[in-house]
Amino acid sequence: MDSTRVDDPDALVTGEAVALDLPMASLPLRMVASLIDVVLTVVALVAFSVLAALASLDLDTALAEALAIVLVAAALVAVPTTVETLTRGQSLGKRVMGLRVVRDDAGAISFQHAFVRALLGVVEIYALSGTPALLTAALHPRGKRLGDLAAGTYVVRDRVSWTPGPAPTMPPALAAWAAGCDLRPMRPELGLAIRRFLDRAPTLSPAAAAMLEQRLLADALTHVHPAPPPGAPGDAVLAALLAERRRRSAEQLARQDAARRRLTTRRT
Repeated sequence: MDSTRVDDPDALVTGEAVALDLPMASLPLRMVASLIDVVLTVVALVAFSVLAALASLDLDTALAEALAIVLVAAALVAVPTTVETLTRGQSLGKRVMGLRVVRDDAGAISFQHAFVRALLGVVEIYALSGTPALLTAALHPRGKRLGDLAAGTYVVRDRVSWTPGPAPTMPPALAAWAAGCDLRPMRPELGLAIRRFLDRAPTLSPAAAAMLEQRLLADALTHVHPAPPPGAPGDAVLAALLAERRRRSAEQLARQDAARRRLTTRRT
């Protein structure tokens, strides 16, 4: 069984990855991840407090208090916001537990999303001992805490098991177009996302399948010229692209293998 992780930032952009197909994170996993993050934050607060105490020896009372406030804000808001922004939704606790924060449309979060989550986390997690976060996550269908509700985000498991089905076959109606088109190289992440979509489309809701199909198709067609015949079904076009890419790769490998055999025969 192939365990596919969506660690690449591109793989979380809803135009490329089948992120809507990722399962929602369970409450126990989120609690463990949050506990890890809280412990790390407390350690950071202690370290910053020591720095503030050392710095206050040479400062007056007002400046020392201002410095303490800045360091606390850095530990509770600035650091979590920076980490989740740079990692596209993963704190250390979430990374350990295989979780990730995504937007409501399953795309990668931005600085704004991370900042809102961290800011409300000060109140619901630290000031109120996590009670509002726990209650809201337990009651919400997507397990959202208050910070997620305000930011428009939720947490998913980004380590999922996937056993690929049979390779897509060439739709007969598109065989001539695919054979004659200019097919530029695709990113591996895009090819994987298309393959996963074709495997799992029957299990998705019609709305999610249609949205993902259109976004994957729009991305894939930037690598193709000319465009497919008008009216061609999107899933058939995606299958044709993968099948043609596989055919051309197989032919290229066969030519390389034949060339190696010829060189070997001549030398012997």
